[in-house]
Amino acid sequence: MKYKVILFFLFLAIVASTILSFIPISQACGPTSGCSIVQASQYESTLGIKNAYLGLVGFVTLFIIIFLQEKKPTKRKKQLILTGLIIGSTFALYFLSLQAFVLHAICKYCMVADVGILISFLFFLTIKEKK
Repeated sequence: MKYKVILFFLFLAIVASTILSFIPISQACGPTSGCSIVQASQYESTLGIKNAYLGLVGFVTLFIIIFLQEKKPTKRKKQLILTGLIIGSTFALYFLSLQAFVLHAICKYCMVADVGILISFLFFLTIKEKK
């Protein structure tokens, strides 16, 4: 059950990242929305790569590892999941802080992705696995 809930939130993050990656912001949110402000900022990319692309790759990778963990659990996959969730949550907190305190604009798709990874991390830490 634990991993199914995490997969659900990761799926939402994948959908949000896909929208940010492949649909023009003017169509997804409108030209004067918080999304447009966030996506047009200097924080829109990391090392020259759009954050939406990085998030999409990260979320899909985590989704696959968790799906495989559901089928055949191993300690190694569990460690990879924890590492991925820590990295994702760190980025999520950073991006949420940027939106709130630097840009003073909120992108609804970024919020879905960031909150989704944070909830996934909390679920991973707090919900016990059934043996």
